[in-house]
Amino acid sequence: MNQPHTTDVPTVYLDHSATTPTHPDVVAAMLPYFTEHFGNPSSLYRLSNTSREAVSTAREQVAAALGANAGEIFFTAGGTESDNWALKGVAWARRNEGRHIITSSVEHHAILHSCEYLETQGFSVTYLPVDRYGMVDPSDVEAAITPETALISVMLANNEVGTIQQIEEIGALAHDHGICLHTDAVQGIGHIPIDVDVMNIDLLSLSGHKFYGPKGTGALYIRDGTDIDTFIHGGAQEKGRRAGTENVPGIVGIGAAIERVTKDIPGHQKRVGALRDMLASGITERIPDSHYNGHPNKRLVNNAHFSFPGLDGEALLLMLNRRGICASIGSACSSGSDDMSHVLRAMGVPAAHGRSSLRLTLGDDNTKEDVEYVLDVLPQVVGRLRDMAIF
Repeated sequence: MNQPHTTDVPTVYLDHSATTPTHPDVVAAMLPYFTEHFGNPSSLYRLSNTSREAVSTAREQVAAALGANAGEIFFTAGGTESDNWALKGVAWARRNEGRHIITSSVEHHAILHSCEYLETQGFSVTYLPVDRYGMVDPSDVEAAITPETALISVMLANNEVGTIQQIEEIGALAHDHGICLHTDAVQGIGHIPIDVDVMNIDLLSLSGHKFYGPKGTGALYIRDGTDIDTFIHGGAQEKGRRAGTENVPGIVGIGAAIERVTKDIPGHQKRVGALRDMLASGITERIPDSHYNGHPNKRLVNNAHFSFPGLDGEALLLMLNRRGICASIGSACSSGSDDMSHVLRAMGVPAAHGRSSLRLTLGDDNTKEDVEYVLDVLPQVVGRLRDMAIF
């Protein structure tokens, strides 16, 4: 169990796709940069040298995790900012060559809303369909390419159902036509080995708090030679492309966090994948009429997403919360919306299934006992809610 609850109900945290706790080793790495080494990296005196060197070290740590060069890493305030910069920056930089963008219908809202904004500025966007597992067909990408296409943006792994896209194939198609490929890898870091050269990626977004780093930190990988406009004008930080005093403790934290989570991805996949499979098979066996959403195999090792027709998803979350289980319906960024998830709608999931969905995402601290507790509680809660719906 994660930690004791004040009413003797255990707390089981299964919402790691929403956020992760900052790892104690990451916190320890950050602490000196709040107090002892507080110098502004842009200053010229000795006190600032340590901060400047720490930012350089973090840049090398992030680059090493992606198979990139340190000069291709630009620190941001999170995945949403990185997504906005990638889309708007490339679109404006290449607007004289073409004003067409290709993306998928299951992207995070940071991508979809950026595309909608660009449409108001004279750009056109093709939103590719997905199959019932949430997978983009690379042949659909190729068919959508026109002489006006300036950028293709397809996420590495979906934040709701965990489906992993065929990025290497999509990137190869993009490069065959001289087009940049951006991928939102916010959910993939630490779960999937990434090499930007092997996977044909030109721009990649990541967010620190999704892999045990601090909130408010992120990075954008930009391949050398990629045409992209400056995102924030001001000082000379980040090569003059993203101005503003560096968040040195946060940057140190994201560097330490990504180095830690990419050290043993196969071991992580084996351990967490076994827990996820135990959870998924247990739910399917113990709860009648339960539906496993997302790809059966090509999905994040920590993701189990289900629908239980006959009940309301938010009511399910509230009852699980009373039993100490922290989960979500889908994207935390979409919570509070009465609409069915755009991801499930794009996959063709019926409305009755989509509104009764539950996302369970495991992390480093989860145990077999956590899974057993959920498998004990969840069938009871689902049964009770279905009974209440009937009577």
